[in-house]
Amino acid sequence: MSELTHIAPGGEAHMVDVGSKDVTQRVAVAEGQVQMTAETLAAILAGNAKKGDVLGTARLAGIMAAKKTADLIPLCDPLMLTKITVDIERADDLPGLRVRAEVRTSGQTGVEMEALTAVSIACLTVYDMAKALDKTMTIGDIRLMEKSGGKSGDFQRSQP
Repeated sequence: MSELTHIAPGGEAHMVDVGSKDVTQRVAVAEGQVQMTAETLAAILAGNAKKGDVLGTARLAGIMAAKKTADLIPLCDPLMLTKITVDIERADDLPGLRVRAEVRTSGQTGVEMEALTAVSIACLTVYDMAKALDKTMTIGDIRLMEKSGGKSGDFQRSQP
């Protein structure tokens, strides 16, 4: 394991200077899920949540969150993002919804945190909009699936 880059020799947190890094294409994909009752899933898919369009609102919230990641996570670099997609799909095996975000930039640091933040906020938005139907919903399995670009190279999560 390499040393932590945001910790100074004395133990204090600091922001890393990425100015000397090469500009490369950076891509990160993250996933997560919201597990719920089959009835709640059916109501969301039918558009019967009292707060409105759960999927559309969660998708938009995820996109907005990716753009605000540097404001939410200390020491995270502000980035000019070139693409953000948030996809939300029905998952009958949970039952619930699977959320997937892909974030891209051309820059000097990666976009893993932006993808993970997009998924997290999209999942939280699903919960918020449907909690009147089901307070037992569970948010989970938020994880980086893949990333490319940069000095550390590419990463692809092994599928179980």
